[in-house]
Amino acid sequence: MKTAIIGANGKVGTRLGQMLAQRGDEAFGFIRKEEQAEELEKLGMKTVLADLIKTDTAEYVSLLKGMDAVVFTAGAGGAGTDLTQAIDGNGLSKMIAAAEEAGVKRFLLVSAFPDAGRGMGMPESFEFYMKVKRQADVELAKSSLDWTILRPGTLTDEPGTGGVELGLAIPYGEVSRDDVAGVLAELLHNPETTKLILELTEGETPISEAVSNQNRPL
Repeated sequence: MKTAIIGANGKVGTRLGQMLAQRGDEAFGFIRKEEQAEELEKLGMKTVLADLIKTDTAEYVSLLKGMDAVVFTAGAGGAGTDLTQAIDGNGLSKMIAAAEEAGVKRFLLVSAFPDAGRGMGMPESFEFYMKVKRQADVELAKSSLDWTILRPGTLTDEPGTGGVELGLAIPYGEVSRDDVAGVLAELLHNPETTKLILELTEGETPISEAVSNQNRPL
């Protein structure tokens, strides 16, 4: 499977690319700085230079030709409302359009758990981020793609346990970036999880079992 990872230099994208390469898939890490390439290539990824803000849709169409799937795990990372809109909002719109035109049907989006930050007095910039992520979910769900939206809880850098809780609606909690990447890798190989919005936290169920439990007849 050839998978384009948008946001490959991020903490989830890096882990995912390495996992896919280890299982024999071709992982193409989309990055915006040439100096990011060496480290990702050491992990087994192939790298593609493209800027989510500056690269136009037509060029992305060309770059996505021949891919089997797209995973969108890019994000502004709290760098301000303008960048949040440009990356998490407009950037996602651009990649949906490019994937549709390039004929890439499978599309995974890393979104946000709706309970994140509730009742914690978060700043307006966080509320704006949550609004943009929700709009992105809506736009992808309306597309012609075979999409899956993954909403992980609060991300941690703790080593993954390989055990998660995954479902349509689950209690809010934390989850390691290792396990988020593991779930994404499994979802890519489970076409019966398309058209689902799934919430994810740490748990006791092995990742492969947790994903297959969400399968539905196509």
